[in-house]
Amino acid sequence: DGFGQFTRAELAAMGAIVDYLDLTQKGRMPLLRPPVREAAGGAMQIDAATRRNLELTQALSGGREGSLLAAIDRTVTAGGARLLERRISAPSRDLAVIHARQAAVAHLARDPRLTADLREALRRAPDMDRALSRLALDRGGPRDLAAIRAGLTQGAAIAALLGDDSVQVLAEAARDLTGHDETRRLRDEGRGVIAAMQADYIAETGVTSLKIKHNNVLGYFIETTSTHAERMLAMPDRFIHRQTTANQIRFTTVALSELETRILNARDRALEIEREIFGRLTRAVLDRAGPIGQAARALAEIDLTAGFADIAAGEGWVRPEVDDSRAFLVEGGRHPVVEHALKRKGEAFVANDCALTTGATPAIWLLTGPNMAGKSTFLRQNALIAILATRAHVGLVSQLFSRVGAADDLARGRSTFMVEMVETAAILNQADDHALVILDEIGRGTATWDGLSIAWAVLEHLHAQNRCRALFATHYHEMTQL
Repeated sequence: DGFGQFTRAELAAMGAIVDYLDLTQKGRMPLLRPPVREAAGGAMQIDAATRRNLELTQALSGGREGSLLAAIDRTVTAGGARLLERRISAPSRDLAVIHARQAAVAHLARDPRLTADLREALRRAPDMDRALSRLALDRGGPRDLAAIRAGLTQGAAIAALLGDDSVQVLAEAARDLTGHDETRRLRDEGRGVIAAMQADYIAETGVTSLKIKHNNVLGYFIETTSTHAERMLAMPDRFIHRQTTANQIRFTTVALSELETRILNARDRALEIEREIFGRLTRAVLDRAGPIGQAARALAEIDLTAGFADIAAGEGWVRPEVDDSRAFLVEGGRHPVVEHALKRKGEAFVANDCALTTGATPAIWLLTGPNMAGKSTFLRQNALIAILATRAHVGLVSQLFSRVGAADDLARGRSTFMVEMVETAAILNQADDHALVILDEIGRGTATWDGLSIAWAVLEHLHAQNRCRALFATHYHEMTQL
């Protein structure tokens, strides 16, 4: 109740999560932030098929390489990379949020020196979020405390670089950032103490080959060769015989035994003190987990913003106009993943335009042309531009649907054609007038005239019922009559 009013379904979902964590973590709960209800329509709706077809975070072949995420990731911290993946997976539809993020990128894009300094400082910032999680689960160690220390130190330096006059997103992020004892000395300097004692015994006995050694059976002992045995055995009150081997004879002294006891006690005591200090520091960190987590998120936000500023400067990306209209006007659009691949080969991507702006009426482009003419690339690049928004005037996209290609899903009893029809039906039943739909060769999985009939009906439905923005690629020349 302290976090607000939630529905029965929301409470059930939160309770299930907490119960699962309690079961799997054996009662050691991770850090959980207060629940926040996301506003309906706060993020662009992207269904599973569209995510897969557009290869947003994972390529169709599997793995990250070849995905949109891999092509545009310029982050230098683990937290920044995770934030980028979340933003790609759920682009915001809140105009105020979008414009604030754009302003932050523009601010850094205008100041390449500041961007470079920020990115250099960010490279030295460890993953505080993961360190916090390990400490909260009692799986952390001194390295995690060191990561918190280093992260906060770098955070302070980054906040100083940004100053108080930054734009909103960066200014908020900047605000969010802002003894040795005797037993340890004896433990750490024990070797020096032993060496000094060895020198004293050599001077006393005149046996230059005398050494003080240690093993797990005898502990510390004095060792000489058998040739000096008589001289050492002649001083039984001073050197106490411990062991004789084939070539060596070993002794101890009262002072050496006392020192060994003190060193062993010091090691155990130092470890006990270290554990106590570690526990105290861990508790102090967890007591401030909220602000530290906020600082980690601030670093991720700055990293993501600086990464976008870097790619804008390096790839010639510019700030789009984003509003609540149904406009979709792209000048010189490029497919970021294809362009990234072409650059590796030393080849250039030919930019192209797309204008779906027709006021309140439906806006549909029909594309045709031979195989390998670039239809699918054009379709996908404009879907990705709706997510990224490069040089464009883009009215807010409520939903993004992509039905490009298909494969059998035999495990669920679905042929290629069945998969295509199910995904197409899902689009026609959900797309509203602020959606962007891209469809590639609908109806090709069946007989020619059946496929043409399906494609024709789908296009008419998009135009008359959904009234959305759409790009529709086809090989059916009869479609051009529409």
